[in-house]
Amino acid sequence: MKNSLAVIAFGGNAILKSNERGTQEEQIRHCDDAADLMAQVVQRGHDLVIVHGNGPQVGNVLIQMEEASNKVPPFSLDVCVAISEGSMGYMLERSMRNQFRKRTLKKEVATLITQVMVDPRDPAFENPSKPIGPFFTAFRAQALKKEKKWPMVEDSGRGYRRVVASPFPQRIINLEIVKSLVRDGICVIAAGGGGVPAYYDGHDNIKGVEAVIDKDYTSSMLAAELKADLFIILTNVEYVSINYGRKSQKHLARVRLKDLKRYQEKGHFPPGSMGPKIKAAIDFIENGGKEVIITTAKDLIKAVKGQSGTHIVR
Repeated sequence: MKNSLAVIAFGGNAILKSNERGTQEEQIRHCDDAADLMAQVVQRGHDLVIVHGNGPQVGNVLIQMEEASNKVPPFSLDVCVAISEGSMGYMLERSMRNQFRKRTLKKEVATLITQVMVDPRDPAFENPSKPIGPFFTAFRAQALKKEKKWPMVEDSGRGYRRVVASPFPQRIINLEIVKSLVRDGICVIAAGGGGVPAYYDGHDNIKGVEAVIDKDYTSSMLAAELKADLFIILTNVEYVSINYGRKSQKHLARVRLKDLKRYQEKGHFPPGSMGPKIKAAIDFIENGGKEVIITTAKDLIKAVKGQSGTHIVR
């Protein structure tokens, strides 16, 4: 009997936490924790595709590039996204293999550096708004703005940061490879950080783009293309709520698509917090998906059992 397919998306801050230094040892420990949960999902009869975020990790890669820029030529942002995707994928894959062996699960794991097509005419490129990488002094920011044509903004009085576009994903270039791996029952780590942004130039060649893609949107698209049975988005709250932070706050345990869209239209899910996750959930269901679960990592197994989390259905 064929296993059901689950696509699980979680943020990079699950691996690199804000209250830690972000050492390799710390990140590997968190990968071990994540892999323990993922292996439990596999034990429950699911094949698995994992999409991780990379916000803090790619930020650190950019800091490393800046600090070494007088000695080694820095890479462009798209290459830095690929670096973080590869390094995080390696750590997660290693942890997943250890967990599968520990549980005597005969399951292979593959990490795929994933390129994602964006539209060069996406309005996001006209108004870059995503701060990324190190803080610069006013002098250094002005120099980079002149030399590299980087848009810069002052960030909360802490210095100046580069801002980049966050275009919407159009197509996953490596999709057929992911499908082939999933058909073979392989656990796939793909589209890390939303994937490496790319486009086709006038000569039909793939070119990288200095931008970042929201991993929730890419994972939703990937889950729909794979016809996943279950799309799981891990976040920092057990339930999605309406009237969040008010006395009338209400958890949503099971919600129909039409009701969720109504709540969305009424402004219950702000763009900077739950908004992208709700849009990703809606897109998945509208593109043929069956069910979305939004919950925390610690409540994941209870949620898969139907005992926790917000369950979104058609």
